[in-house]
Amino acid sequence: MKKNGLIKLGFSLVLLAAVLAPLSARGSSDKVTEDLSAPVSLTIWTHEDPNRSVIEKKFIEEFTKQNPNVTVEYQTYPSGKMAELLTVAFSANQGPDIFNQSQSVIRQFVVEGRTAALDPSWIGEKKISDVVGRYIPGALEAVELDGKIYGLPLEYTNLCMYLNKSIFRSAGLDPEKDYPKTWEDVMALSEKLVQRNGEIITRRGFDFRYPSYTQQFLPMVVQLGGQLISDDGKKAVIGDDAWIQFFEFMRQWGPKGKNLGGPTYTAARTAFDLNDNQIAMSESGLYQQARIKASNPTFYNSGDWMIIPYPQFKNAVKNVAGDIACHYYLVNSQISTAKQIWSWRLVDFMLSHSEDYLTQVNLVQPTYKLFNSQTFKSIPYSEVFQKDMEKGKLVYYAENSSAVNDRMKAAVEAAMLQGEDPRTVLASFRKAVQEILDQQ
Repeated sequence: MKKNGLIKLGFSLVLLAAVLAPLSARGSSDKVTEDLSAPVSLTIWTHEDPNRSVIEKKFIEEFTKQNPNVTVEYQTYPSGKMAELLTVAFSANQGPDIFNQSQSVIRQFVVEGRTAALDPSWIGEKKISDVVGRYIPGALEAVELDGKIYGLPLEYTNLCMYLNKSIFRSAGLDPEKDYPKTWEDVMALSEKLVQRNGEIITRRGFDFRYPSYTQQFLPMVVQLGGQLISDDGKKAVIGDDAWIQFFEFMRQWGPKGKNLGGPTYTAARTAFDLNDNQIAMSESGLYQQARIKASNPTFYNSGDWMIIPYPQFKNAVKNVAGDIACHYYLVNSQISTAKQIWSWRLVDFMLSHSEDYLTQVNLVQPTYKLFNSQTFKSIPYSEVFQKDMEKGKLVYYAENSSAVNDRMKAAVEAAMLQGEDPRTVLASFRKAVQEILDQQ
């Protein structure tokens, strides 16, 4: 099992002797080993994002004008179905030429050899360390294997907290002073902000990002000194005190405790964007600003929202922020070398427009170039995300990540929705995750 950790910037790769003729990629060289003038048709599968689709179709149009022998079919699918569609397609050896998915999904494809390693000369670089050097530490670790790179980041998303100032003021709170710094603050403020009709919550102070259980909840445990997997990768669920405190927190959060929220209500970030008194705080990435602006421009322009850092527990032993989800573009290893070259060049061409992705879709690519740009620094609250990003790590992405996320979901909901004793939940959770590890 591949353990998360910072990628070593100094790893080496023996470069292929062949270099390629100048085309549309950044940089060029003098020789080719493939006929790159022949007609080639590429297919991209990507998850739905209307704002992103607009700019990516524009980039593709520019690319194909520069390279008229290349045609591209751009296909979008619902985010929740992409992993299943890709799994089925690759099992039948009919995967797309280019695809994007999160680190939790693509790791298995990388390990199984479904994805093509990047030859740096294909995108105008001399060595692989030149490619690695574009990105902040850790950004490529989910697509690195045996000293090779199998993907490039499209978006790098950590979670900070969006806060509705008007709802805070309506409860007699000063959002600039009273915003939560700790998880205990989050619970206390939610008790002040919550409104109910009987047992049904009509306004939440805050609620969690329930579909992404490992991304949302593991950092909270790590703050308390717990681990999901031991350092040697053999033992599951380390640090009883940390896990028990976390599960007790979730038991208090749910309907058997203080009744402050839960996964049966409208997704917190969706409710937040509406600004209709449903929720005061929710977690999301920097991209959420673009979604607020598109769906509710009046709210976006009102100045009645702000962004604050990921909370810590009062007794935290590690200063850890929210985990980082990363979507990568990858290339199918089963296609011809010529198609691989063109696929990587198209990916590199699209991703070279990082400031367009940021300004038009609020997607952050983890490059030094973007973080040092005035464009990034001018985005509201970008500094909050950047500072938290420095304290985060990639969401758990090993080949078993989907199964582990399911077990995490079951454990959290047992504590929160059924009100089970945290020690009972812990024992069941440890057993379930250990069984997954033992099957590796």
